[in-house]
Amino acid sequence: MAAYAKVFYISIRFWLILGVECFIGGFHHFLTIKSGGSVTIPCHYDKKNPPQKKYWYSKNDQSKIYTNTSEENLSVIDHPDQSLFTVTMRNLHYKDTGDYSCVVETEGLSTIAYDLHLMVQSAPDVSVVSSSVSGHEGGNVSVQCFYISGYQNEPKQWCRYKDERCYTVGRTDTSQNSSVQISDDVGRRSFTVLMTGLRLSDSGWFFCSAGEVMNPVQLTVIKDKRRNKELLTVWLPVSAALLLLLILVGVFFTWRWKQRSKQDKHQIIEKNDSRTIDPIYCEPEDPVMSNTINDERSNKPPAGALMYSLVGPH
Repeated sequence: MAAYAKVFYISIRFWLILGVECFIGGFHHFLTIKSGGSVTIPCHYDKKNPPQKKYWYSKNDQSKIYTNTSEENLSVIDHPDQSLFTVTMRNLHYKDTGDYSCVVETEGLSTIAYDLHLMVQSAPDVSVVSSSVSGHEGGNVSVQCFYISGYQNEPKQWCRYKDERCYTVGRTDTSQNSSVQISDDVGRRSFTVLMTGLRLSDSGWFFCSAGEVMNPVQLTVIKDKRRNKELLTVWLPVSAALLLLLILVGVFFTWRWKQRSKQDKHQIIEKNDSRTIDPIYCEPEDPVMSNTINDERSNKPPAGALMYSLVGPH
């Protein structure tokens, strides 16, 4: 298989140079699928500079199937929110074995985003139990990959399609990614990938490979509703207590304000009342003395007569 891969890769390079189509770039992979089965292949493209055209190219018949096209056994669907388009091939037969490419066109320039050699076999070199798995946020997910005896000594890997970041047999712990543990069971000719501490950002496409042969797997991480429920269970009583405290504080200050208003009003009334009932003191007028004196022209009183004078109150 290794010798075949090298020869095939050289032929691909030769085809790219001398073929009718002119492509640049791209990675090359070998994909094995069981006869009668199906496969979905992700084709990523640049998010910052999305291409004008995207299509699936078959060297077998030199056909181009553009995105958002669905046929009986082939669908090419664009997912701009994920910056990729997927190619789903169904009911595969030996005649479908051949070379394929994900091609994008930007400003008239065609670029191979991804290319592969598809081999339809009765017993695939590398296969997976399920091509689609899911797990909850913060939880775990397990993927089992099988290989034939000829790949017993080949390196086993779990890789992400988008950036082709790969993990090998053993355990890898990072602060930014979920922990990945790969254990190889030579006796059963399978290896198991265990991802723990899943994050929403882990959702996407991966592939398990033995040597140069791979098989795609889609991982979906579901937002953990139980975790949200636990958070809600904790924060709901706290929020209710805070709301009650705010209400009590508001009631207290309202009561104090009313009491203060009543007190101020009472003081104003008392002040006005004191001004009304206080006695008014006036200084007495100067005493007035009045005399009743007979007119000088009248006769003088006889001797021994009494003289009266009127004196005002002192």
